[in-house]
Amino acid sequence: MNKRTLTAVSTALAASLAFGALGCSSTKHASGGQGGGKNPAMANAGAVVGGTPQKGGTLTVLSNQDFSHLDPARNWVMSDMEFGTRLLYRTLVTYKAGPGTTGGELVPDLATDLGTSSNGAKTWTFHLKQGVKYEDGTPVTAQDVKYNVERSFSPDLPGGADYAARYLTGAEGYQGPAQGKHLDSIKTPDDHTIVFELRKPFAEFPNATVMPTFAPVPQKQDKGPQYDNRPFSSGPYKIESYERGKKLVLVRNTNWDPGTDQVRKAYPDKLVMVMGLKANQIDDRLIASQGADASAVSWGALRPESAAKVLPNADVRKRLIAESTNCTDMLQMHTGRAPFNDAKVRQAVQYALDRDSVLTASGGPAFNDLSTAYMPASLFDGKQPDTLKIPAAGDVDKAKQLLKEAGKENGIETKMTVSTGDKGRAEAIQQSLGKAGIKVTIETVDPSAFYATIGDTKNRTDLVYTGWCPDYPSGSTFLPFVFDGRYIKEKGNSGNHSLFRDEATMKRMDEIAAMTDAKQAAEAWRQLDGEILAKAPAVPVLVRRWPLVLGDNIAGAYGQTSFGGQLDYATVGLKDPSKGQG
Repeated sequence: MNKRTLTAVSTALAASLAFGALGCSSTKHASGGQGGGKNPAMANAGAVVGGTPQKGGTLTVLSNQDFSHLDPARNWVMSDMEFGTRLLYRTLVTYKAGPGTTGGELVPDLATDLGTSSNGAKTWTFHLKQGVKYEDGTPVTAQDVKYNVERSFSPDLPGGADYAARYLTGAEGYQGPAQGKHLDSIKTPDDHTIVFELRKPFAEFPNATVMPTFAPVPQKQDKGPQYDNRPFSSGPYKIESYERGKKLVLVRNTNWDPGTDQVRKAYPDKLVMVMGLKANQIDDRLIASQGADASAVSWGALRPESAAKVLPNADVRKRLIAESTNCTDMLQMHTGRAPFNDAKVRQAVQYALDRDSVLTASGGPAFNDLSTAYMPASLFDGKQPDTLKIPAAGDVDKAKQLLKEAGKENGIETKMTVSTGDKGRAEAIQQSLGKAGIKVTIETVDPSAFYATIGDTKNRTDLVYTGWCPDYPSGSTFLPFVFDGRYIKEKGNSGNHSLFRDEATMKRMDEIAAMTDAKQAAEAWRQLDGEILAKAPAVPVLVRRWPLVLGDNIAGAYGQTSFGGQLDYATVGLKDPSKGQG
């Protein structure tokens, strides 16, 4: 669902040995439910773990990192979006709370319905519910939603979803509401009505209003970049305290009315997120589930090293959820800078990359599927095509041949930026590319600063390891965001980290976007995926799962498939609230 790399885990040979003991090979990859044997990580797929929670108690979240952003104008990382929109602020439309395919269903949130279109899907009208209030008891208004959409254009608030910039009439050159400048294409005829005027038809616009961009922010509460530290709540919880990188404490928003909210259950009295912990310690604490840790969950995914402690243990497996992230990990190359402005050099990287070794470094086939296309399998009716037929272990000889054809027979040297959690994957990439004469130096960045670093297009490295997730089940929310060169930014660049600017590709994107037949458009996106793949701006590597071990006192837990498999905080709680105090 957007711009997220899911940066949680690192490599270990112990993990591959654990999976070997379970009968999984490095060349035949079972993808949960698609054959090749039962995946032991998927026993709870599509199910609720722990039964129905009781109201009360403290839910503890253990984390090795801080959020990238909680400001709804800037929040476009999968896990952060899920946390923000389920707990702190509401959006015009959201996803239903439920496991499996249920979690992909759109339902009204602030709005009374999913919006009404007119003018050939170029005008969209939403009516807001009565009785929705902020944490101070003041009413949420349509003007507040308009204001947050407008502030998402501000140069000092980079990183957020840019659907508004792509579709709203008159958005070109707009720089936000500073000095009283507003968008005429967002109308608020009264406090409970908001109308969006689009410059082109967009039948999927309600799906876009799930984004935090379409949450309300009252102008008087806006503090610019500092709003990241204290978003003003319209959801069931409010921020009691937030020490960046250390601790976040949420308590109930007593002005939240559950009668206006069909999604959020708000079972715990308090949520405490403890940051800065070591990832291996988090895994071990949750596997043991002793004392207060029985009422805890992990923010990040289980590390591959910990698989050997989880999968063979039936008691721990009962507390494991591992839904697909529905996001494709990619190695993206700077196509605007030598040597990667040469397609043959980029194709050499495609052939040199040993995806099998990256899979092993990622925890093996129980937690990952190899990727042979950019868009995930969900956008290909369940199975990605393999148009290039490159072996999973790569083809070093072919890679060397391509480098020779590019005049680089002596090889090349380059640098790659990854999140610290992806260091193991980076080392696997480094080793495989090195066999073809592509020498890679790895630069690691803390997850909370990763997107800002790779989004600085002038100062970033040639290679980045990142990923993308469809915001909803449509190729329109994947390929244009990753490969349309018209939306590249100097700072806060998102999605298109290959900086790919290809006129034929962009022309075809516009043609597909104008199609009125959904099936025709879906097939056209699939075809375009293969055409871009042949031009090699990026190498698709993996589609991960999001494995989470839960404390034994956790109830109402499942991976929300529309938020990359992250725990759905709308419904999670405790079996016995008296055991979850803090």
